[in-house]
Amino acid sequence: MTHHTVTARPENVFWGFFDARTEPVLQVDSGDLVTFNTLPGGSADDLPADMSLVLPDHLAALEALAPSKGPGPHLMTGPVHVRGAVPGDVLQVDILDVRPRQRWGYCSILPLLGTLPEEFTDYERIHIEVDVERWVGVLPWGKELPLDPFFGIMAVAPPPQWGRVGSAEPRAFGGNMDNKDLRAGTTVYFPVFNEGALFSCGDGHGCQGDGEVCITALETALDGTFRLTVRKDMPAISQPFAETGEHLISMGFHEDLDDAARQAVREMVRLVTERTELTRNHAYMLCSLAGDLKATQLVDGNKGIHMVLPKSAL
Repeated sequence: MTHHTVTARPENVFWGFFDARTEPVLQVDSGDLVTFNTLPGGSADDLPADMSLVLPDHLAALEALAPSKGPGPHLMTGPVHVRGAVPGDVLQVDILDVRPRQRWGYCSILPLLGTLPEEFTDYERIHIEVDVERWVGVLPWGKELPLDPFFGIMAVAPPPQWGRVGSAEPRAFGGNMDNKDLRAGTTVYFPVFNEGALFSCGDGHGCQGDGEVCITALETALDGTFRLTVRKDMPAISQPFAETGEHLISMGFHEDLDDAARQAVREMVRLVTERTELTRNHAYMLCSLAGDLKATQLVDGNKGIHMVLPKSAL
């Protein structure tokens, strides 16, 4: 097992899209550890007035990548090619550590976005101090919120026939899932659509409420360390799911919130029947008795619903 680091220099970052043709910045063996330095999403308009707080690689990326920017706002580090991964495999991503790499973040209300776009037209951006020593975010009005950092985006490359797709919508390859339960200590499983899987991450959040209702969380830069493992012994999957030591987490993504919920429930029923001898009927009833269905995010085009089921209920 080797531990690699991918810095956030412009040559290791892409902006606003996913595309299977994006060249990998690193090749690793299955089971290797990779630390990703990442940058916050957004544009130069989101930078604080005190430019001494801004990471040099952030400024360099904004300038160098502007000509190739896709339709989304997110800066992703990667992709990383995992040797041995082929379409039909599963990529197991163990999230080992997530921590802020800068002392500021922001939250915005943006035109035509969010849950209540017609009601909130006095557009505003606030900057938030990220106090790593005390593990809090300090809001402009003085209130402190505990940090709970996670990556809004983790993804493998999309199916090659899809071409270039925007980074805003979560899809079968992962992407902008914005799921705050995918924090350090969680394992996420992704379907592999391309040789090498081509894993990337970005869109660091210092904290976020389920729903992410105004369109942004505490947007900031994170460092994340992952173990990337090719699983050839698992049944093929069509979309990501996750687990911790205590819980299973299924996910659904769809423009219609009801359809996203159906997908998340259907996926949890599948997970339960694969891990137990329960019938589909009994698994479905168990989801109703013990599963918590959460609104992951309501604002990314494809809305997100996830279900959290304690393993103790299996």
